[in-house]
Order: sequence, then structure tokens, then C-alpha cells
Amino acid sequence: MFVNETHVRVRYSEVDQMGVVYHSNYFPYFESARAESIRQLGMTYADMEKMGIIMPVVDVHFRYLRPAKYDDLLTIKTILKELPVHHKIEFFHEVYNEELVLLTSGKIILYFMTAKDMKPTTMPENLLLKLQPHFS
Repeated sequence: MFVNETHVRVRYSEVDQMGVVYHSNYFPYFESARAESIRQLGMTYADMEKMGIIMPVVDVHFRYLRPAKYDDLLTIKTILKELPVHHKIEFFHEVYNEELVLLTSGKIILYFMTAKDMKPTTMPENLLLKLQPHFS
């Protein structure tokens, strides 16, 4: 299993009239956490795009348990429970506040696809090699 943690401070522009993080703002939080997870492995989304590989989101599930509020420092755990072997990759996310209370959880599925013709492809070999030790 691969786990990475990313920290995000809630900005005023991300809260709603009730003073809590507006639900759609979790999308960019999770995207940032996924990008940082891949970066930790020595690759970036930009690197994959240069290789002709894109990663569109195809499925999203969030569960909002408790509110995050303005100026909270959030820890976003990004978890890969299984090593991707085909074109699908499943990222699980958990958002914690500074007291380590779980606020939100989610699962986002992306596909590895060729940019040229939008056909499914496999994970880049060098990314696969970096992930394999986490699953042995």
C-alpha cells in the first residue's frame, strides 16, 4: 500500500456562508494531493503529458463527515490500496484536521489514456517501478 500526506490550509475564499469548506473545494484539494503523491515518486503529471499520457477522472465518491473551517490546517492522506495493473488507478483520500479527526473521505478513479486518441493505456513503466516496492 502506498500512502502520502499533503497539507492544505483552508483559505477564506473556500468557505461558504456557514463558515465551512464548500463541498466542491475538496476536488482541488484531492487533485493537489494526487499530484504531490506522484511527485513524491519522482514523476509529475507534466512528465506524463510529455509522454503522451493523460489521466482523466472517471468516477468520484466523497463522504462528508465533519466540517473543515477557515484557516484549518488539513492533512490529506492519499492512499493506493492496490497496484494498478491495467488502465485504471484508484486513489483513496482521507482529510484530517489538526486534531487528527477524520473530516472527509473519498475515492477517485482515473484512467491512464493516450492523449492522441483517448484510448486506455497502462501506467508509465518508471512510475510502476517506483510503486512496486510499496506492494511487496
